[in-house]
Amino acid sequence: MTGGQLIDAPQPGQIVRVRSRQYLVDDVAPPPRPGDATLVRLSCLDDDAQGTALSVLWECELDARVLEVTSWRDVAKRGFDPPARFAAYLHAQRWNCVTSTTPRLFQSPFRAGIRVDAYQLEPLRKALALPRVNLFIADDVGLGKTVEAGLILRELLMRQKVRRVVVAAPPSVVLQWRDELDARFGLPFVILDRDYVLAKRRERGYGVNPWSTHSRFIISHALLRNEEYASALRDWLADEGPGPALLILDEAHNAAPASGAKYAIDSKMTRVVREIAPRFDHKLFLSATPHNGHTNSFSALMEILDPQRFVRGEEIESAKQLDPVMVRRLKGDLRKATGEFPERKVIQIDIDGLPDTRPSSNSLASSMSTALSARPS
Repeated sequence: MTGGQLIDAPQPGQIVRVRSRQYLVDDVAPPPRPGDATLVRLSCLDDDAQGTALSVLWECELDARVLEVTSWRDVAKRGFDPPARFAAYLHAQRWNCVTSTTPRLFQSPFRAGIRVDAYQLEPLRKALALPRVNLFIADDVGLGKTVEAGLILRELLMRQKVRRVVVAAPPSVVLQWRDELDARFGLPFVILDRDYVLAKRRERGYGVNPWSTHSRFIISHALLRNEEYASALRDWLADEGPGPALLILDEAHNAAPASGAKYAIDSKMTRVVREIAPRFDHKLFLSATPHNGHTNSFSALMEILDPQRFVRGEEIESAKQLDPVMVRRLKGDLRKATGEFPERKVIQIDIDGLPDTRPSSNSLASSMSTALSARPS
C-alpha cells in the first residue's frame, strides 16, 4: 500500500518508471507472506545509466508506475518482416558501421549526384590510407580535380573526421566551387567576402569573428592574403572546440616560391599559406601544374603540405617519396588505360580561291607591329 492505493506489480519485460528513470523489468519475486512487498529487479534504460541494475520493493516506491505498452504492441501488430527484408536492413546497418572504420570501403560515391569514373576513386583511396589527409591532387586539366576533392570531403564528413572546411580558390572560380559542392554533393558553403563580413557585423556586433558564424567557407586567394581575414582565420583555428579542420587549396602552385634559389623569398601568398597550413588537421592541394621547373620551389610547396616527409631546400630524389601523398595522371596515360579522352589533333586547313584584294600574312604582321609600337608605354 502506498498513499492508500494498491500498486499492481509489473510483469517481466514491461517498461516501468521508478525514481524518475525508466527501467526494464528483469525479474519479479512475489511477496513471501501476505502483506509483504514485491521484490522487482530492474535494468536502467536511460542513456546516462544504461544497464545499471536496481532492485526495489515495488509497493514501497512513491512514484512507481508501469508505462503504457500500447506503442510496443503496435510495433508487433503487423508481424515480423520477411527474412529477405530484415537481412537487407541488417546488412545496410553493418555496411554503414564498417565503412566508418575501414578505409577500403567508400560511402561518398553513393552520396554524390554525379557519375563517378573509376580513376577518380584513386585520390579517395590514397586519402583514406593516410592517418591525416595531406594529399596533393595534380591531375591534368579536365580530369575532375573538383570532383575528386568533393569525394574526399564528403567521405571525411561522413566519417566525422572533419567538422570545419575552408576552400581557398582563385577569385574567378569561387562561385563555381560553391555551386558544384552544393549541386553535386549537397554541401552548402558560404563565400566569405566583404559583404558577408559586413552582414555578420550588423547582425552580431562589430567584434564578431566572421569565421565563427559557420563551419564551411570559400575564400578567394586575394582575400586570404589580406591580414584582416587571415588573422581572424588563425583565431578561429586556434579554437579546437568546433572540431578538426580541412583546408582545400585550389591552384596550389600559387603558394610556391617563384624563384629557384635555395631559400627564395616567399611571396605574400606563400607566407600566409605556410602560416595557416599547420593549424589544419587535413590538407588537400589541387593543381594541374604542381612543378614550376625549380626543384627548390617545389620542395618548399611540398613542405607546406607535409612537413614530416619533406624539407625545404632538400631535393626530392625519387617519385617513391611523392607516391603516398600525390596523385598525378595525364590524359594521355588514362587514354591508354581506359580509351577515354579522345586525342586532340591540330590539322592545318588551307583556304584557296580568295580574292586578290585579301590582306596577305605579311601585311597583317606589319599592321600588328605598327599598332603595338604606336601604343603608349
